[in-house]
Amino acid sequence: MEPELRVRLDLGYDGTDFHGWAAQPGLRTVQGELEAALATVLRADRAAVSLTVGGRTDAGVHARGQVAHLDVTAEQLARWNGRGAGPGLEGAEAARLRARRLQGALRRSAPDIAIRSVTLAPPAFDARFSALERRYEYRIRDEAAPPDPLTSRFTVDVPRPLDLRRMRRASERLLGLNDFTSFCKAREGATAVRTLLEFSWRETEDGAFAARIAADAFCHSMVRALVGGVVAVGAGRLPEEELTEILHARVRTSRFTVMPAHGLSLEAIGYPDDDGLGARAAATRARRSELPWVLERGERDR
Repeated sequence: MEPELRVRLDLGYDGTDFHGWAAQPGLRTVQGELEAALATVLRADRAAVSLTVGGRTDAGVHARGQVAHLDVTAEQLARWNGRGAGPGLEGAEAARLRARRLQGALRRSAPDIAIRSVTLAPPAFDARFSALERRYEYRIRDEAAPPDPLTSRFTVDVPRPLDLRRMRRASERLLGLNDFTSFCKAREGATAVRTLLEFSWRETEDGAFAARIAADAFCHSMVRALVGGVVAVGAGRLPEEELTEILHARVRTSRFTVMPAHGLSLEAIGYPDDDGLGARAAATRARRSELPWVLERGERDR
């Protein structure tokens, strides 16, 4: 059997008209459009093309820094490179060439996907399990900000005044290693233990507020729920201290609303150096253990 080469795709997309990343029968998804286009450039059977993604985004969520990988044969890579370019072609020019050919295959069906680069990756690279962190941005506009129809697809309007200082303080309370069950739609048998590395806010040039949120990983709906809790604090509907109590309760609550999908964008996924890819993937695959403190008493070890 011909040995396979691992290919890394760096891409972005406007998620407005997609039913999320994951392929679903009868629905337009990012994965579905990409795999169909890849089958074209590789001249492969559609069922034989399978992508692994770094951040599985929900319906309506955007991305600037999405990463995915797939395995191809040397023969398929040569087809992708095009006539006159052998399978050994590599470097920046080869990455641009493959990206251009894949973008061309997407032109009619998915112009809302942008391919940034297509590079050969080490065999140990795994777009999902090798990731060290994922960084998102969430944009909101309160009632004091001027309306802007040009950013409405990417910004959520909150029809009330928001206190940015309170939101910043509330966000800092959530940092660190915690069980985020209160902010997740947890899968059966899965853990919600995550390390929240950053949760900060800035004012944008167009008058919006943008949250920058980074963690080693996120569970389903976690980012939008975290922002929802902090927005409730900023609107004066939830005391800062209560948000911390909700975190430690590890129970889903109706005290705040999970924010809409269209304000969220996956901005970047960070990976270790090539030498650390395999070890990181192995560590990520191992199930996260219970927190190193007594959860029942709600103690934090920061």
